[in-house]
This record gives sequence, C-alpha cells and structure tokens, in this order.
Amino acid sequence: MSTSTESLSRARDELLAELAVEIKDSRVLDAVRRVPREDFVPQDLRPHAYENRPLPIGYGQTISQPLIVALMTEALLLTGSENVLEVGTGSGYQAALLSLLAARVVTVERIAPLATSAAERLRALGYANVEVHVAGDTIGWPPAAPYDGIIVTAAAPDIPLPLLRQLAMGGRLVIPVGSRDMQELVRIVKTPEGAQRHNLCSCRFVPLLGASAWPERPGP
Repeated sequence: MSTSTESLSRARDELLAELAVEIKDSRVLDAVRRVPREDFVPQDLRPHAYENRPLPIGYGQTISQPLIVALMTEALLLTGSENVLEVGTGSGYQAALLSLLAARVVTVERIAPLATSAAERLRALGYANVEVHVAGDTIGWPPAAPYDGIIVTAAAPDIPLPLLRQLAMGGRLVIPVGSRDMQELVRIVKTPEGAQRHNLCSCRFVPLLGASAWPERPGP
C-alpha cells in the first residue's frame, strides 16, 4: 500500500467516525466506506477527498459535503429493493452510493459533459445498476417512473410537482428547498392523504435550474 493510499484510507476512517455521530443506518455508512470518493473528484483534489466538505468538479458544480450526502441517503429509508431517481448526477458519487442500497438507480444531469464522464466513471468502477441520462425538458426521468425514492442534489424554490407525480405512493423525495443562498433539506412522503413534509436540516446547494425550478439566470 502506497503512502498516498495509506493516507486516503486513514482519512476515510476518520470521516466515517465523524459521520457515525449523526448517521445511524449502518448500510449507509458501509456504502460510504465502500465507494472510493477519491475517484469522483478532480485529480488535484484527491488528497482532500475524505474531508467533510464540498469540492468543485467543474462547470460550476460541486461534489457535496459527505455528511449531507449521507444524511440525504439515510433519509430515503432504502431497504435494497427500490427504484430510485437522482436529479443532478454531478460526478456520479451519490449515484454510486445509491447503487449499493437500491435495486435500480436512474440519474439525470443537465450538463452533458458531466453526464458523459459520470456514466463512464460508474461503468468503469462496476456500478452496473445505474443508468445515466442527460436531463430532458421535464425535471426527473418520467420513462422509468414511478420511483420509490427521489433524491435531488440541487436546490429548488419549492417542491417540483413533476417529481411528486413521478413518486410512487409511499415513496420518499429528499430535496433542498429555499432561496438560492440557503435552504432546508426536506423529506416528502407521498401518502393517499397528500404529501407529508419533514424538515431535516439547514443546507446550501447549487440551484436547480430549468422548468419547475430556478430560471437559467437570476431575474433583475
């Protein structure tokens, strides 16, 4: 084992110990342990892969803070049999985690080069139950709906109705909602009586752009 590999392994163990203070689902912690975050960040940032902070991945996007990724994943309440949608593929790290916790993962990315590189990365690392698509005109991916879980890795001003329509009855939607600068991470559970909202924590994400979200450019 090289010094750099030893350093990354030690940093991963330290991160897992930090996450375990708040994350109680052992399957989520095991997924974080198994997915090599260093393979989902730019080469020059690999030494920082297991720091508990977001890192830039290009195109104005980031790989989210590990604690937030783990919280969002835990909030989906996955058991292993679910069909899951991720909105905002980024580098593919969140999709890799989900692939170890669900039966099928569909992930969409509006920035085509990121979608292409994520698909290649996920394929090379062996995450065979993940399919990556370039986002279309409708938020989400209706052809593979309904979903038992939907996770959105960018912030919306409100709960996007198209995602609620793609959510199965009893399904969970985890999404940051709020202003462009600060949001609340929420879990929406779809029930026969309507959508039940649970506030999880404060957070800060890049904005979700497009129909049913923020416009491409801020207004005047």
